[in-house]
Amino acid sequence: MTLIDAKDNEKPKRKRLPSSERRQDFINKAIEFFAEEGFESSTRGLAKKLGVTQPLLYRYFPSKDDLISEVYDAVYVNRWLPEWEPLLRDRSRPLSERLNTFYNLYTDVIFDREWMRIYLFSGLKGVDINRRYMHLVRQRILEPILIEARAEFGLPDRAARDCEIEFAWIMHGGIFYYGVRDLIYESVLSNDKEGVISDAIVAFMAGLEIKLRLDKPT
Repeated sequence: MTLIDAKDNEKPKRKRLPSSERRQDFINKAIEFFAEEGFESSTRGLAKKLGVTQPLLYRYFPSKDDLISEVYDAVYVNRWLPEWEPLLRDRSRPLSERLNTFYNLYTDVIFDREWMRIYLFSGLKGVDINRRYMHLVRQRILEPILIEARAEFGLPDRAARDCEIEFAWIMHGGIFYYGVRDLIYESVLSNDKEGVISDAIVAFMAGLEIKLRLDKPT
């Protein structure tokens, strides 16, 4: 074998990444892995997919739960845009207009195959990603919407009741499930996302005013 042939047969050396970049690379690949395989798979399987040893993976994430927590932050917390909440509270615009703007922006983020698959896998396997995210939605989306609705309808300000939160979940969940049918089941009847959101909000606002006016604390 000539010297030239020997050089041609040499495997390219893997680029050595700084620790912070390697950690982020592990998180990015873990997102892909969990979105495809779910949460039953072991860290051994993930390490194999990454092309590293399991002990090396544990140097960066002491447990599988620690890695899942990092995935949650990357997929859900870090994609939460700070302008969403001020938008919902902007009383210079009618609430229905704010909701249409918000949900079109919000679904631009969550209507993502990895986002959806990780969310659904976590619910099936008892990982607390769903519970943590649903708490976030309640605090930062649903409760503010109900506060803003009471102000728009000229009703006294008070904390939202659980039955009112459930009413808001029906609208929010309907929009979410449209994304599930699109990205997971590939079975939507209409590709007009804006129209679907608008219809959901029209129905919600019409029913919400009646509910808030009749639903008085005992």
